[in-house]
Amino acid sequence: MLGTIILIAIQFAAAFLAAPFVLAHIPVSGDLKVFAHAVIFAVIIWIVGLVGSFALKDVNLPSTRTLGAALIGALIGAALSKVPNLMEMSPLKFPALYLPLVGGIIGYMARR
Repeated sequence: MLGTIILIAIQFAAAFLAAPFVLAHIPVSGDLKVFAHAVIFAVIIWIVGLVGSFALKDVNLPSTRTLGAALIGALIGAALSKVPNLMEMSPLKFPALYLPLVGGIIGYMARR
């Protein structure tokens, strides 16, 4: 249980900090940038989970299905960030890029 909590924290930090560096090498702009972020978030989350499964105790090795679930979760989060007025209706104020990131982590954890 503790290994999973540590893995979630590491996945969040790694994806949030590494995605802008990867996205700088991909020529995309406009509305598609959020979806590119979502795909990058999901891949980074899966890679960190793969490395974390070797380093952390009681963390299972993720499969390619786990990558697919993380991709679906991140893309759902990206689609939710494009819904008009959704961020204004939320009582919590946070950056819109947290939705695909959290969606990717939820998808990863749901499938592992």
